[in-house]
Parts: sequence; structure tokens; C-alpha cells
Amino acid sequence: MNGIGGHDQAEEAESKQDSSDHADDGNEQEVIVIQDTGFTVKIQAPGIEPFDLQVSPQEMVQEIHQVLMDREDTCHRTCFSLQLDGNVLDNFAELKSIEGLQEGSLLKVVEEPYTVREARIHVRHIRDLLKSLDPSDAYNGVDCNSLSFLSVFTDGDLGDSGKRKKKGSELEQIDCTPPEHILPGSKERPLMPLQPQNKDWKPLQCLKVLTMSGWNPPPGNRKMHGDLMYLYVVTVEDRHVSITASTRGYYLNQSTTYTFNPKPANPSFLSHSLVELLIQISPAFKRNFTALQKKRVQRHPFERIATPFQVYSWTAPQMDHTMDCVRAEDAYTSRLGYEEHIPGQTREWNEELQTTRELPRKNLPERLLRERAIFKVHSDFAAAATRGAMAVIDGNVMAINPGEETRMQMFIWNNIFFSLGFDVRDHYRELGGDAAAHAAPTNDLNGVRAYSAVDVEGLYTLGTVVVDYRGYRVTAQSIIPGILEREQEQSVIYGSIDFGKTVVSHPKYLELLEKTSRPLKVQRHAVLNEKDVAVELYSSVECKGIIGNDSRHYILDLLRTFPPDLNFLPVEGEELSVESQKQGYPRQHRHRLACLRQELIEAFVEHRYLLFMKMAALQLMQQKANKDEHSAGKEADETIPGLAQAKELAETLAAEDGSDPKSREVVFNACKAVGSISNNSFDIRFNPDIFSPGVRFPEASAEDIRKQQQLLKDAAAFLVSCQIPSLRIGITELITRCAKHIFKTYLQGVELSALSAAVSHFLNCFLSSYPDAVAHLPADELVSRKKNRKRRNRVPGAGDNTAWANLTPSELWKSIGTEAHGYYHFTLQCESVDQAVEKYGLQKITLLREISVKAGIQILIKEYNFDSRHKPAFTEEDILNIFPVVKHVNPKASDAFHFFQSGQAKVQQGFLKEGCELINEALNLFNNVYGAMHVEICACLRLLARLNYIMGDHPEALSNQQKAVLMSERVLGIEHPNTIQEYMHLALYCFANGQLSTALKLLYRARYLMLLVCGEDHPEMALLDSNIGLVLHGVMEYDLSLRFLENALSINSKYHGPRSLKVALSHHLVARVYESKAEFRSALQHEKEGYTIYKNQVGEAHEKTKESSEYLKYLTQQAVALQRTMNEIYKNGSNASIVPLKFTAPSMASVLEQLNIINGIIFIPLSQKDLETLKVEVQRRQQLQDSGKSQAQQEGIALAPDDKLPVDD
Repeated sequence: MNGIGGHDQAEEAESKQDSSDHADDGNEQEVIVIQDTGFTVKIQAPGIEPFDLQVSPQEMVQEIHQVLMDREDTCHRTCFSLQLDGNVLDNFAELKSIEGLQEGSLLKVVEEPYTVREARIHVRHIRDLLKSLDPSDAYNGVDCNSLSFLSVFTDGDLGDSGKRKKKGSELEQIDCTPPEHILPGSKERPLMPLQPQNKDWKPLQCLKVLTMSGWNPPPGNRKMHGDLMYLYVVTVEDRHVSITASTRGYYLNQSTTYTFNPKPANPSFLSHSLVELLIQISPAFKRNFTALQKKRVQRHPFERIATPFQVYSWTAPQMDHTMDCVRAEDAYTSRLGYEEHIPGQTREWNEELQTTRELPRKNLPERLLRERAIFKVHSDFAAAATRGAMAVIDGNVMAINPGEETRMQMFIWNNIFFSLGFDVRDHYRELGGDAAAHAAPTNDLNGVRAYSAVDVEGLYTLGTVVVDYRGYRVTAQSIIPGILEREQEQSVIYGSIDFGKTVVSHPKYLELLEKTSRPLKVQRHAVLNEKDVAVELYSSVECKGIIGNDSRHYILDLLRTFPPDLNFLPVEGEELSVESQKQGYPRQHRHRLACLRQELIEAFVEHRYLLFMKMAALQLMQQKANKDEHSAGKEADETIPGLAQAKELAETLAAEDGSDPKSREVVFNACKAVGSISNNSFDIRFNPDIFSPGVRFPEASAEDIRKQQQLLKDAAAFLVSCQIPSLRIGITELITRCAKHIFKTYLQGVELSALSAAVSHFLNCFLSSYPDAVAHLPADELVSRKKNRKRRNRVPGAGDNTAWANLTPSELWKSIGTEAHGYYHFTLQCESVDQAVEKYGLQKITLLREISVKAGIQILIKEYNFDSRHKPAFTEEDILNIFPVVKHVNPKASDAFHFFQSGQAKVQQGFLKEGCELINEALNLFNNVYGAMHVEICACLRLLARLNYIMGDHPEALSNQQKAVLMSERVLGIEHPNTIQEYMHLALYCFANGQLSTALKLLYRARYLMLLVCGEDHPEMALLDSNIGLVLHGVMEYDLSLRFLENALSINSKYHGPRSLKVALSHHLVARVYESKAEFRSALQHEKEGYTIYKNQVGEAHEKTKESSEYLKYLTQQAVALQRTMNEIYKNGSNASIVPLKFTAPSMASVLEQLNIINGIIFIPLSQKDLETLKVEVQRRQQLQDSGKSQAQQEGIALAPDDKLPVDD
């Protein structure tokens, strides 16, 4: 989802470079400092027995506070101090800095007097405890709550169930029947199973109402008695009470709804905690609150912890709207502007964002502290900017230029500047008007992301978030100090404010930007200003440099950080390469801001580097052999050396230090051939101003400009001929993107009161077979249209507010066809949704999911009848919400990322011990920077689980993979493709642990999600079906097993070709099931197919071919034996002497072996001693989080080629 959107490979490349600076041996020592072993302290809280708590020296005192506020027996306390020998501990002190705090120390929990702030925090915390099992915050997309359904399929925590269910893994007790709708070939695509019923969510009602009293705030004389605020409560028993929050705690007062009497009631039950008071006045509260907390602490922590960025759900059930004092207060006080820790004061976002960048970064602990601070401020800023952008579009923020047309208005809220994605003042007129203005913010964000990742000291970018909401694009930016007091013309001291007509430069900016030019591949170049004077730049002309009142050097407008994509930029008199022309490029695009992505630049440079090395190696080889120069061309293709020789060459050249004239000449020639800007080393950079309209270059640099133009043409050709063929963009994606473009402008003309009617009408036109979809205009709008004429200007809308109602299905599909041709140059051969489904094999449910996720629509979860020709599929009641789609920078944990990559490399090279240590280290560092929840931690846990599995520690593999699944559901979404893969991995480890029915449930869930997301016709479905088929084979459900395995076989044949090794393996798996059914003829037929493929592809001597040949012999013997027996029976009837045939069920070990093969787990033998050493090391590393490991059961190591960090765009 786009909420995670900032996660880009662009940064990945940079963080590699960034972290490699620190990749010295010093890191190892630093890491050990970080990983000081923990110790145990005793905690004594009022009213309960003292208990032990494991802590780490790096923790702050505040973290112990958090633990106590989460524990079942102390969760109702918020206003307390921790004291050691009578001394109050500072909340923000690290434990290691506290004198006298050691193993076994006693910390006392001491109740402190309340303030208004503390009382509010207490009430908020109690409300959170009461709502802890209620998923409504996750459905409403607030407070970084999100959904998770894993526990529904594992019956709670797998760790517990593993021990509990061991006895129950007898085959008879397993129900293996999959739901009808997930069987291969089923056309039914229900929506309800997406969110299965979680029995824990049935509400345990503790109170009917807990809300702020209308008597707030206390009058002066009551303040002087210590009254802080008043609460109004209705208990489950229907008792209405008024409660005073005072400095000493909470008590009942004598006020009623209409009379104010703040005197204490009799008895008043003064309690320091609100929970203690409520327990005394309501037996139902006491009973249900206790049960609720028991359930709450039984849930896996990963189901409860907040995610760093908000994830939105596109479906939700009908929720009851209950009274909620905290939600109501948040809505009316815009709490975001007033964070609890600094009440009454908005946050200085720019100052916070820039100050965290200035933190020291000399060693690992400093870098961790800095990156943690940067990440925290960014996630807070993204949340604040999202809220502000929604408030702007909903019309709740006053513009700073209210007199201007709504499209041109700008806003400031909570120290964040908001602007709309329209072309105001014809700024983008020559670049494509509104289309360019809409594309510019995302290009700018990519630039901000790239410069932030390079992280040059002294160079600052603005906090930037791009929000799409209700058809509008809003850019939210932090504010440069002083920028609002002066005109932009006076402020800009580097770059151009008019796309290159006037240009200025500044030595300090050149110095700072020079440091970014190598990692970002930007070429230093000169452009002419209005006086025809050459001006030096290290960026595109649009990039502006402004020194703020805080003396910091800011760069902004980074929309052209990367060079233009010439495939979409026709330039008069310029021709593209033959490859590009063949495919119809260049094509006219609706704006002139099409840029090459950073990943493309990286791939192109990598491609050129390989070419450079090969050319240099070739020349060296020729020199060595003293061959005739002329033969080089002919032999080039045959003798191009491999990468290993190229690396060797690089070392040779480096060692010679360029002193040998021959190798100097070799490098010079290779540099020239690949377009390097240097003559003595490989260095490719782009000039982002090439072909920019309005930008002029000095005569002197004409030759360089020509080379730069050629390089850009080469990059455009590389994109078309090398990169794009390896991508597959589906028709579904194309259609839904076109629909999204149309939906964007459609929504802009809708006023708030008609929003649900308009969205349901659009979805009917898009997906329903009903031909005469008619919009239902809200009745009150029709009555009040005349009055509304004048007020229409308030929301940034345009055009007639009821024009949306005239849309028809045929008109919409015609527009989609036009958009597909105009934007993607693709001809759609369909004029209705049913034709699209028929022609391209699409699914309406997938189209619905895609458009909902892309456009931020939340719909009611129920079964929709898309195909009825008598009534539309959607009504306005089915549209529950419109969410923002958010793009932002996602700061990296560079050291952790470096450890993770090194660990991956070690594992792939077969160094299991070192790899495992590095991955564990990466996990600790990721946790240090990101907190417990993050997409990169998810990748870390997945790889750790795989390593545990290889080492034979199946319970540990299960535990880590369970965390990976929960985290993937929470931070990426319950049906994200990564989540589906995580479910598959978990199923494998469950099977290995003997939890067969759980393994099947998980695989069935994965298949359901995959059918929903992309349908059955997908190459990955073959792997999933092979997994399901194998497990079903293991539990002797042969007919079911065959349905899945034969489906996997046909999908593999379709996507990999009938002669592929995957198809051979599929044939073998099918043959094994037929053997178990004693249908030897079918088994032989399939195994022969497999054998033929192996023989043709890898030769007769290969191990696989031999195995297949042996199996064929065995099957033939079995078939002959069976035939003999049958003949004997036919001949002699009941007197026949029958030799018993072997109809054995497959052993679990053999099924597991096949599962490992299809999931790409390759075993390399390791000695028992190596395994034991490694396990001891892993236990030491994980002692703070983990306990109880089983003995190694299996030896080996995984080569895990697919465990890359997930990328979300």
C-alpha cells in the first residue's frame, strides 16, 4: 500500500554506499558495546507482589514505565515514578547511567499527584485498554492501528499451540477439506473470507459510556480544591455517575446532568486509578475488565504494537458507532498540533527534521541514535501532514490567500505548508499545464528521497509528503524559516525560478552539491543565463538553493533530479536508437516531466560497468597474446571474458596505479567506449538539463553536450530493449490506472454531501453488468442547489457539482479506452466490463480491489453481485470511507541494512555461522532504529526463520516466521503479495513441526488471498498448488492432492514451457500420487515425461535423470506385480494366492524433502560440531527475546536467493 510507499530501491542503492563507509572492523567492536547483556531488577508496585523484570543497560527508565503500563496487573497505572533507594529516577536516563542500579536492585512504583495533562493521559490510556480488542481503529485507519488475521488460522500463538497440539497430529483427526471456492477451477470469488470472524473481537462491554462531562473545565474555586476535570460514566448496570479527576486521584461527586455539585459523594471511593474506582462501583466492570486484560496480554505483541506509518483497509464490516470521549476530543482539538508532551504548543517540524539530521554520526551508537530520531520525526511528520492535507480538502483550514480562486489557494496548518497539484499562474504552461503540475510533486519527492539518502552534511531538504485525497493532490512541506516574509526571487541564490531563463549559482552550493553528484550520477555542467554568461551547476536548473533565516542551506524543487526519459520527449531534429524507433518511440506524453527512475539509472550504470570491464579485459588479453589489432572485432563476441576475469582485471589495474602506459591506454579506450566522463576511471554521470526547453549551453561545451545527449539516448534505448522486456504489466493494472485517472477528475466535481452516492455510481459504471446505472442524487441537495451557488467556492472543486451523475457505463469504458491509448499507447479491445473480463480473463473482484487501493476507497465487506443485469452492484451504503493515499520518504537504518546485506551474502556463499550472526545483528539494529514494526524487520525475520529451519531448529523457525507473517499483515496489508509468501513459508515450518492441519489452513488462506489479488492464472500459483498438493499427499488425500498438483503442472507448462525443469518436477510429484493410488499406468506416463525433460535438458549422467530413471524402473516393477495379482484373481477367483502389494502412504520425511525442493531450500552438509557452535551463538544473541531451543534435528544450510528486502512503490 502506498502508506508504506516511501520504500524505494532508489534509497537502497544509496544506503549501500552510505553504509559501506562504515563497514570497517571497528563495527564489530561497536556492536558488542551495543549488545551489553541484560540484567534483572525487582519491581514493587502498590497492591501486588514484587516481580522480576529483565532489562537492558541501553533502555531508558521510560521504557520500564511502558512495560508496566502494558502488564496485566499494573496496566491501570500511568501517573507514577520509579524510585531506587528513595531517589526518583529520571524518565529519560539510560539504565546504565544510574548509580547503584544493578542485578537484583529493587525499584519501587510510587503514585504521584496528577496534573491536567497526566489526568488526560490516564483517561486516554484507560480508553485504549477498554478498546484493546476492538478493531474499529484499524478499520478507520487511525493511530497506526492495522489488521491481522493470522491468529484465526493458528488458533492463537503457534508457540503454545505447538506444545498443545503435538498429541493431536494423528492423521484421522485432521479435516483437510478446502473451502469450495479455493479449489482449482472454481469461478467463485467471495469477499467475506478476506476478513474471517475473530472470536476475540466479540466485545466485552465494561462501560456503556465514558466521556468528558459538560461541566468542564472546573471553575476557579474548584481548581483551588484540586479539581482537574470531570468525567461522565454510565455503567453496564445503567448507573449514571459523575467523577472528579483531582490531583489526588478519582472520586465520585454529586453532580447530575443538569445540576453541578462537585462535593464528594458518600462514599466517594477516592482511588489513584480510575480503574480501581470503577471496579468498586460496577461489578460488571470488574468482571469484564479483568477478562479483557487477560485476553489482551495473551495476544501476540505484534498484533497490538502501532505501525510506523498508517495502513488503510479497503474493506470493513458495518461497525457500531459508539460514544468515545477521546475520539471526540481529538476531532475537535486537532490533537496533532498539540502533542501531549508539549500541550498548547505546535511542533516546529522543520526545526525537528533538520536538527535530527545534525546529530553526530561518528560511531555506531551515535548513528543509531541519529537514525532513530530521524525515523521517528519522519513518521510523526507524515502522520501530521496526512491529517492536515485531509483537513485542507475537507474545507476545514483557512487559506493564506483566501481572495484567490480555490485552485490557487495555499494553506498553513500546524507549521506545515500545503499546496494543490494544479498549474497556478501558468508556471507549468510549457511543460503540460495541470498534467505537469500533478506529476511534479512525485518527481520532487523522488528527488528529496534521493538527496536524503545521500545524506550530505550541511545540505538540507524539506520534509515532503504527497497526499492524494478525494481527487486532489496535496503537497505538504515543512517551512524554511523566513521564506514567507520575502519574495522567492530575493531568496533564491542558486538555480532558476523560471525554468532556466534566469539562472544563478553560489560557491557554497556547488561545494555541497559536488558531494552528491557521484552517488546521484549528476554531471557538473554550465548553462547560459539571460546575459549569455555561463553559470556552473551541479543539478538541474529547477533545483533552487535558499539560505533560511536559520543559516541552513536548503535545496527544493528537485523534480528534475534525474534526467528526462527521451522515449516520451520528442525533440525536433533528434532521432532515438533503432530499438526505440521500432517500438514507436518517441511518443508524445501529456507532460514534459517524464524522468528516468533512479533504479533505471543504477541498472544502466551497472550494465555499462560490466561492458567497461569486458572491453578492458579483452584489450589486455589481446595485448598479452600480441595479437593483430584487426582480429579484435571478429573475436570480440567469442572471447568476452566472464565477470571473474573482469574483477581480476580491476585489481590488476588498481595495483598498477596507472603507471603502465599500456594499461593506461586500455582504460582510456574503455572509458571512451562506454561514455565515462573521466579518461582514467569508470565514471558515468548525466546532465539533467539536456533537452530541457529554455535551457541554453555555452558554445565551448558543445562537444560534451553532444556526448551527454548520446548517453541519454543510450539510456532510453536500454530501458526499452533491456529493462522493460523483463517486466510484466498486467491488463488489470493498466485498466485500473486509467480508471483512477478518470476517477480523480470525476471526484473533484463532487460536493461532500454527495460523496458516497458519487463513488458508488462510479463503481457501478466501472464494474457492474447492469447497463443503466443511474445515480441517486441526495434529495436535500436538489432542494438547496440555488442557495449553494455562492458557497461553492469554499471547497477546491470545479464545474457543475451534479455533472458526475450523468456518467454512464459505456461512456466510462469509452473514456478508459481513450485514456489507455493516450497515456499508455495501448489499444483496449473492449467497450464494457463484461467484454474486458471475457477478452482478457480478468476478475471483477480484482479490479475492485485495485481501484479501491489506488483511489483510497473503503467498501463494506459483503458479497457483491457484479453480474446482475437487473440491479446495480453497489449502493451508497456500501461506500464506508475515502482514505488518503500517501507517499513519503522512508528513512533507512544504514548500518542495520549493511549488516543484513552482508549476512545475506554470507548465507548465499554457504557461510552459515557468519551469516546467521550478521542477520541477528541486523535485527537488533533494525529494532533499535525502527522500533518493533517495520517492513525491513520482516525480511530479517524471514531469513532468520529460514536459517533456523536449516539448522533443524523447527520451533525457532516457526516462532520467527510467525512474527514475520504478523508484521507483514500489519505493515503491508493482509492481502499484500509479500504477506501471501510469508503465509507459505510459515505453512512449511508448521508441516515440519508436525502441525499438519495448521499448515493446510495457512496454505488455503494463501491460495484464497492469491485468487483475490491476481486470480488463478499466475506463475506463482504453481508453487502454491505444489505445496498444497504435497501436504494433501502426506495426509493421504490423494484425489484432492491430484487436483492441486495437476493444476500446478498446467500453470508451469504455460509459463515456463513444456520442456522446463519445473515442469519435470511437477510431473514427478503427480506420478508419486498416482503411485500411492496404485494407478501405475498414469504414474509411469507422468514420470516418463519428467525423465524425457531431464534427459534433454541436463543429460543422462545428471543425478536428476538417474533418479528419474530409477523411479521409472520401480514403477514398472510395481505395475507388473499388480498386473500379475490381477491376472491371478481373474484366473483363480477367491482361491487365488495373492502376494501382498506395497500400498504405502508417503512418509512425512519424503513429503518434507519434496517441499524443501520446490521451495528452493538446498541442503549442504554441516558437521554436528559446527551446528552446535552456531546454535550456542544464536542463543547468546537472542537471549533477551528468546528462550527454549530444541536440539538440532537436521543438518544443512539454505541458499536463499529470494530473501531480498521487499520494495514497495
